Amino acid sequence: MFRFMTLRPAEAAAAPLLWRVAPRGGIAAAAAAALLGTLLLAASAKVQVAFWPVPMTMQSMVVMLLGMAYGCRLAMATVALYLLAAGLGLPVLAGGSAGLAALTGPTAGFLAGFVLTAGLTGWLAERGWDRSMPAALAALGIGHAVLFVPGVAWLGLLFGLEKALAVGFYPFVAAALLKTALGAVLLRAATVAVCRRASR
Repeated sequence: MFRFMTLRPAEAAAAPLLWRVAPRGGIAAAAAAALLGTLLLAASAKVQVAFWPVPMTMQSMVVMLLGMAYGCRLAMATVALYLLAAGLGLPVLAGGSAGLAALTGPTAGFLAGFVLTAGLTGWLAERGWDRSMPAALAALGIGHAVLFVPGVAWLGLLFGLEKALAVGFYPFVAAALLKTALGAVLLRAATVAVCRRASR
C-alpha cells in the first residue's frame, strides 16, 4: 500500500525521510506514523493567533512537513485521518472545534487544501525536493501558495473575493513565509540527523 514498506536499501537512501527511517516498517509502522501525524496536527491547531473567520495556526507547516517526511500517499492518508477524527467529533481543529459544521464552515477550503498540499509536498519530496535547503524552501513555498487557492476560493463563495483576500490571505502572507523558512530548517535538521545515523 505504501512504498516505504517494501523499499530496498538503495531505494530507501533516496526516499523521503520516513522511508529512510523505516524502509520495511510494514502496515504497523504506517498506522503508527499516521496516528503520530494526526496527533501533531491536533497539537499544532492549538498554537494559534485568533483571527476571524480563519485562525492562524501552525497546522500548515505541519501538514507540509508531513508531506515532505511521509511522501504523497501516506501524508494524504494522515491528513484524511485527522479530518475524519474532526468529523467524528474529536476536538482536534483550531479552537477545539469539531463536527461536520466545523468541516464545512469558513475554514473548509483550507482544511480540504491540507489534503491537497500534503499530497503535493509529498510528491515533490519523492522527487528529491527535500535534498537541499533551496529545494525544501521551494517545495514548502509552493505548498503554502497552493493551500491558499481552495482556502480563499471557499471564503470567496461565502463572503466575496475582496473580503476573502482581506481575511484569508493578506493577514497570513508574512506568517506563511516564516513557516516556510522554519519548516525548511526543521526538515534539513531532521534529514541530516537521519543521514548521520544511517552512516554509523
